[in-house]
Amino acid sequence: MTCEPPSRHRSSIARIRLPGVIPALFCLLVPFGATAQDSGCTMQMARSPERQVLRCQDGLTVEAEIGSDYVLLDRDRDGGADAASLRGRALFVDQPSRPGRRGFQILTPQAVAAVRGTRWIADVAGERTSVFVVEGRVSVRRVRAARGVVLGPGQGVDVDPGTGPLTVRNWPAARAAALLARFGR
Repeated sequence: MTCEPPSRHRSSIARIRLPGVIPALFCLLVPFGATAQDSGCTMQMARSPERQVLRCQDGLTVEAEIGSDYVLLDRDRDGGADAASLRGRALFVDQPSRPGRRGFQILTPQAVAAVRGTRWIADVAGERTSVFVVEGRVSVRRVRAARGVVLGPGQGVDVDPGTGPLTVRNWPAARAAALLARFGR
């Protein structure tokens, strides 16, 4: 059985139907090791019932808080997840370097965040997207902007509606710890 959240935007991007993504209750009923059809991902049990873990091809791991509103995308139509559309809550992405391959992206209402070989979190709350880097580098830009910023380890950025420049900050330990704790880290 698969479920696909209702589309919130029109696009020619292929959507991956993923069991357990939405609604959250269904996530809890997906058996250990269930395969996410068409995505090259496998749902695995998380250490905590507040999260779900998808292990995808090429070593990509996407961890979602229960209740996260997201859809995995296959933009290059190769059968594997290469992006996620995130509308609410948070995703923790762990992607090893993949030479010659474009990094995983998270698309939110406010921002586009992209990476190569790193561990990072994107969190959508209301009209703000926050991106925090655990290790590696992540580029972040506003949805309608051509340029953005590049974050390194320990850095984050908050993207609110508007057109002003994005400000990279070294996140205070308490803020970083609170976000990481949501993923058991």
